[in-house]
Amino acid sequence: MSLAFCGNENNSLAYNVDRGVLNNGCFLDALNVVPHIFLLFITFPILFIGWGSQSSKVHIHHSTWLHFPGHNLRWLLTFILLFVLVCEIAEGIVSDGFTQSLHLHLYMPAGLAFMAGITSIIYYHNIETSNFPKLLLALLFYWVLAFLMKTIKFAKYTEHSVGLRQLRYCITGLLALLYGLLLAVEINVILGRRYLCFTEATEVKPPEDLQDLGVRFLQPFVNLLSKATYWWMNTFITAAHRRPIDLKVIGKLPIAMRALTNYLKLCKAFESQRRPLGSMPQGPKWIWRALRQAFGRPLIISITFRFLADLLGFAGPLCISGIVHHISKDNRTIQPPLLGVYFISSQEFLANAYVLAVLLFFALILQRTFLQASYYVAIETGINLRGAIQTKIYNKIMRLCTSNMSMGELTVGQICNLVAIDTNQLMWFFFLCPNLWAMPVQIIVGVILLYYLLGISALIGATVIAVLAPVQYFVATKLSQAQKSTLEYSSERLKKTNELLRGIKLLKLYAWEHIFCHSVEETRGKELTSLQTFALYTSISIFMNAAIPIAAVLTTFVVHVHISEEADLSPAVAFASLSLFHILVTPLFLLSSVVRSTVKALVSAQKLSEFFSSDEIGDEQEPNATMPTGPSNHKTIPSGPRNHNNKYQAVVSTQLSHNVLRTLCFLEIITSGYFTWTDGTPTLSNVNIKVPFGQLTMIVGQVGCGKSSLLLAALGEMQRVSGTVTWNMRKPGGNGGNPRSAHGPARPEREPNSSPQDRSVAYASQKPWLLNATLVENITFEMPMIKPRYKAVIEACSLQPDIDILPQGDQTEIGERGIILSGGQRQRIGVARALYQQTNVVLLDDPFSALDIHLSDHLMQEGIRKLLREEKRTVVLVTHKLQYLPHADWIIAMKDGTIQTEGTLKDIQNSDPKLFEQWKTLMHRQDGEFEKSMTVLERKNLRRAMYSKEASKTEEEHEEESVESEEDDSLSQAMRHRTTIPWRSCGVYLSSAGLLLPLLLLSQLFKHTLMVAIDYWLAHWTSHVITAKMDECGFSHSWYLSVFSVLCCLGIVLCLVTSVAVEWTGLRVAKELHHNLLSKIILAPMRLFETTPLGNILNRFSSDTNTIDQHIPATLECLSRSTLLCVSALGVISYVTPVFLIALVPLAIACYFIQKYFRVASRDLQQLEDSTQLPLLSHFSETVEGLTTIRAFRYESRFRQRLLEYTDANNIASLFLTAANRWLEVRMEYVGTCVVLIAAVASISNSLYNHLSTGLVGLGLTYALMVSNYLNWMVRNLADMEVQLGSVKRINGLLKTEPENYEGLMAASQVPDGWPRQGEIQIQNLSVRYDTTLKPVLKQVNAHISPGQKVGICGRTGSGKSSFSLAFFRMVDTFEGRIIIDDIDIAKLPLQTLRSRFSIILQDPILFSGTIRFNLDPEMKATDDMLWEALEIAQLKPVVKTLPGGLDAMVTEGGENFSQGQRQLFCLARAFVRKSSILIMDEATASIDMATESILQKVVMTAFADRTVVTIAHRVHTILNADLVIVMKRGIILEYDRPQALLEKEDSVFSAFVKADK
Repeated sequence: MSLAFCGNENNSLAYNVDRGVLNNGCFLDALNVVPHIFLLFITFPILFIGWGSQSSKVHIHHSTWLHFPGHNLRWLLTFILLFVLVCEIAEGIVSDGFTQSLHLHLYMPAGLAFMAGITSIIYYHNIETSNFPKLLLALLFYWVLAFLMKTIKFAKYTEHSVGLRQLRYCITGLLALLYGLLLAVEINVILGRRYLCFTEATEVKPPEDLQDLGVRFLQPFVNLLSKATYWWMNTFITAAHRRPIDLKVIGKLPIAMRALTNYLKLCKAFESQRRPLGSMPQGPKWIWRALRQAFGRPLIISITFRFLADLLGFAGPLCISGIVHHISKDNRTIQPPLLGVYFISSQEFLANAYVLAVLLFFALILQRTFLQASYYVAIETGINLRGAIQTKIYNKIMRLCTSNMSMGELTVGQICNLVAIDTNQLMWFFFLCPNLWAMPVQIIVGVILLYYLLGISALIGATVIAVLAPVQYFVATKLSQAQKSTLEYSSERLKKTNELLRGIKLLKLYAWEHIFCHSVEETRGKELTSLQTFALYTSISIFMNAAIPIAAVLTTFVVHVHISEEADLSPAVAFASLSLFHILVTPLFLLSSVVRSTVKALVSAQKLSEFFSSDEIGDEQEPNATMPTGPSNHKTIPSGPRNHNNKYQAVVSTQLSHNVLRTLCFLEIITSGYFTWTDGTPTLSNVNIKVPFGQLTMIVGQVGCGKSSLLLAALGEMQRVSGTVTWNMRKPGGNGGNPRSAHGPARPEREPNSSPQDRSVAYASQKPWLLNATLVENITFEMPMIKPRYKAVIEACSLQPDIDILPQGDQTEIGERGIILSGGQRQRIGVARALYQQTNVVLLDDPFSALDIHLSDHLMQEGIRKLLREEKRTVVLVTHKLQYLPHADWIIAMKDGTIQTEGTLKDIQNSDPKLFEQWKTLMHRQDGEFEKSMTVLERKNLRRAMYSKEASKTEEEHEEESVESEEDDSLSQAMRHRTTIPWRSCGVYLSSAGLLLPLLLLSQLFKHTLMVAIDYWLAHWTSHVITAKMDECGFSHSWYLSVFSVLCCLGIVLCLVTSVAVEWTGLRVAKELHHNLLSKIILAPMRLFETTPLGNILNRFSSDTNTIDQHIPATLECLSRSTLLCVSALGVISYVTPVFLIALVPLAIACYFIQKYFRVASRDLQQLEDSTQLPLLSHFSETVEGLTTIRAFRYESRFRQRLLEYTDANNIASLFLTAANRWLEVRMEYVGTCVVLIAAVASISNSLYNHLSTGLVGLGLTYALMVSNYLNWMVRNLADMEVQLGSVKRINGLLKTEPENYEGLMAASQVPDGWPRQGEIQIQNLSVRYDTTLKPVLKQVNAHISPGQKVGICGRTGSGKSSFSLAFFRMVDTFEGRIIIDDIDIAKLPLQTLRSRFSIILQDPILFSGTIRFNLDPEMKATDDMLWEALEIAQLKPVVKTLPGGLDAMVTEGGENFSQGQRQLFCLARAFVRKSSILIMDEATASIDMATESILQKVVMTAFADRTVVTIAHRVHTILNADLVIVMKRGIILEYDRPQALLEKEDSVFSAFVKADK
């Protein structure tokens, strides 16, 4: 066939120009080529040569500054233009098919126009981003020419009676309109930017976001194509391969998306609902209204996109129906030519199968783009909304009444739930909101189309789906119930595991680990029963998802065939309805989750409305400003206009002489005040407080008399019934001659109209409040670092020794609530913060309560009397330590919420001698007491806690195994490690399934094979229907129908088997892994617990076990289903059209690279989102706990600012993760649409030329549509699976731990029953170490302890005392020598037996939650009498007698309901219960006061008179009565003799110790 522009038939009308050239169709088309050629010639040189960018003067993201007017409209019109041009090309090719020769003029101009259209938008984009508007002239000329040419052509068509029935006429008219609109857009740019015909061009500045290089989230700023395909994410996602993504990489949020912007938007919406009188409406309705007003618009856009996507989704089934229908019959009608060429109607155009294939391709591309755009807009809106609500909650917290918190109306937990759960529920509701509106439309359209295809039988099929939808909902509610009960059991199991791990040393020493292990296993059993229910409902849910479409199709076809013998069951009808059923099932599955989400969102809104309407600290409590009482010659200067937010108003008093200050000048804080926490009787009545300026005031009184309440009332934290609260903060008389305060307070952050430091108070609360920050940040607390001042404060609070122990000194992160510090250390840091601040008033609420006598004295002398006095600061101190009263300048004594008396000590002695005498006796008693010395113990515990942190690498480093090193190869190796899937972990997981694994694999394979078989049989059946019709012979459906029914029923059964197999496999693995992990941990050597942070081990039992229990099975099911669906689909397409395999290769390569890049970025972003959420949540709980302190310091604005930073960091991680998911899905779905196009074109060609059966064409196309749906699911699930397999990997890491050697050379039965009877100990040449890699801690020690001897071991910290005691229990590695007890070498005994025969009392008292009986005797071997006897010996009988239940009284977790001393006594009683002949006491009396300790020593001497006792002494005087003393140093025995003999030697180390201890 020859080729010519106008065709080359001899009788061609194409060259006929008798009636003028413009009346020749071919000439008109040639004329239309001119503008396109012009544009291509003009723009190509400019595009390739490039130009200098004017915008480079401004520092912006060049490729994203879009500033020409009508920008989006131009892109939209260009997309429509390109689509119409494709239709014109297709129309030309189809109409050319009716003639003998090829007429290039029918489609070549349209092809050139298509190239020119693409060039125009590329050219425009480059000019816009380079800010060179004058070059747009080329486009102006092009649009004018193109518009003119199309208009001429359109006019000529109209003249020659070519009308709307001809498709080309419609296309030409449409193109003329589009070129006209683009010309209008171009003129608008000239008018807007004035670059032509105007003397001065308009100056435009790039938006603030684009000038800030820190903003890297560019979705709002890029052009439409980049927005739709997330093209701007390419560099970001590929860069993730080279370096991990962190907060620096993702940068800042654009201004419009920041929490502050959205919060202000939300506030505006709330304000607009105020009633005329200014009151706010109540109830959840107003929250919904405000949310709709603030965030409704983007949601409407999202819903619109969703509608469009859903409607375009129906193009699939319709096009399949059309293609298969048209292949099966030949339809060509020749019409006479007009203007020398053939014109075809739109019916003829759409009757072409190839045209339908191309249209299907475009419809799918558009549908996928709209769907992803809808998801993105909904999620972005949800994230913005979450940020706004979190900020609103935080601002509400800042104004909350403290009484709400203290009276238990609101707990920290409830507020944290609002933030963590309820804001997320609202966010999820916004995500799913478009579904709520789109579902009904999808269902209605789907049912109408089915009815059009199948008639009444379609309604029956749809009814099957509709009837099963409520069952789905029922299953979903049952699932959430099962999840709740599982959660309860798992938190109980975690509590037990936590106790087990915290007390592991004690459990091993007492050989009780198996008792506790059994207890954990028991709870795990209950949890697994609950998980079984969860798994059952999950498998029912999975089964229904898979089985409903099969059941619906089966029912429909059975009814369809039986209703009428003449029923049309052609492939076109069968496969179109099959696709429609798949579409219909989707919204019904979503229904249950959308309804659940809606219900949760309604509940959350209700909770939020209750929270927002709770009491605030308002104007009624705002203290007003009055004058300090004093001489009348002072001026008052108000501190600026009244500010509604200021809680304290300051009054400045000046010109007061120094001696007046000493005698008269008082700061009058409260005048006749009545204060209450609740609405009942006042807690404080008729209170008048005045404190002397620059002096020390002490508030004393019994517990519960209202001392702390008094301070809080002064701070404005209590509800004021009546009276006034006044603050005058300025020091009278300038600096009062104090040189230290000359530099004045550090530069504060200014608040409107007044300086906050004038109104701020340094306050140290009774329960110390610490930030989750470094120690130095906790002390300086937002103030600038002044080194000398900081050192002085550290010294005053005796914090230096504690800082020296911390691994990073004062730069150590001290964890949430100061978790790694003891009570005394926390208290001193709280006081240090108050001392460091440079406020004029300091309030200290019982700062000595957790400190021992030495520290209290030091703090009083150095901190309060020296540091604060020198600076002339006004100090108000609440205390119980009456021995400090002589230091007070003013004393306020309280009783039952009123002030009993006030004045100097002398005044009180005169006015109330009885009270004074009472104080005097108490003062002496307190001074005389030598209180328990906890400090050394605290520091020792701290050192141990920190040691475990230091010794272990952080968990993340272990997981990533990535080494931070300068060498490129190690970095690239780590990067390579990040990109590989953890196949080994996958192997570990699957191998734990045992025999269920083959069942799982086989059932999945059989199920998918059967699915293909069902569809193949349908193709076979329908093809025979067509053949029978063509041959016009009768056709019986019964045989085909029965086989089809059997296959479908088998398919349903297999769906059930696979869903059950997946969940049961998951359960089996969860059971196995947890059991193995617990067994390994229980038997692991002590070294593991000392070198691994407890949190890491606990995480294996909590989050990792939870992932394996609940998440991996679901992900595995989704992954296997989507993968097998894709594989089976590609297999079917390749079977139908083998040529498809050639096209599959590039598509597979594209998919491989897309998933490879995405997985790495996705994992990093998921981890980043999780890690940014933690500081946000802990900031909320910190704020709630430290509300009083923050408000006293006036630091609300700083904390609000920090919240905004945390919220934005979390939100930007979420936004990037969303964008990355959309990036993947758009690409995968585009690959899927390419599969559909190639499959369609290949199968149409195969059918037309190789007579492929129409049924197989339908089958191939249905499966091609499935690929496009499941490809991105496959990659998403792969990425999720990879993250989740990390849990298996971490657990597997712990499973490799070598256990202790529990077996001995002797069997347990060979050990004599009462061993050791005598308690004789021989230590021969003993050397021990903690690990084979470490140095020995005991070196060749020799000792002999006779039966019944009392031995004391002493030495400095680290001398090997504790290692000595642990050697008896084989807790350390004995690599040389041996210990022989009663003639048996302990190395030969089984560990369990050895440890069960000794008793030990450890330094740290450990109690477990449970009864007292269980704590004393977990083995339940002792009788009640034995237990009472032990309690009597330990001085605890009276305490336990008074408890409800006696021995069965409950002990809370960690024994928190007993004091430290009582806990230690319980541990002693525990040792007495086990009647062993050897007792080891490891610094057991360190936390008991002197009196109790001396009683205990006597008891030990009497109760253990006949037993061997080894005491490791913390205080040397406790072992003066021992029979033998061993002094150790650096792992060797330095001295070994009777104490008297050692004391007689002047130069002995022991006597030096005794002298030092006195």
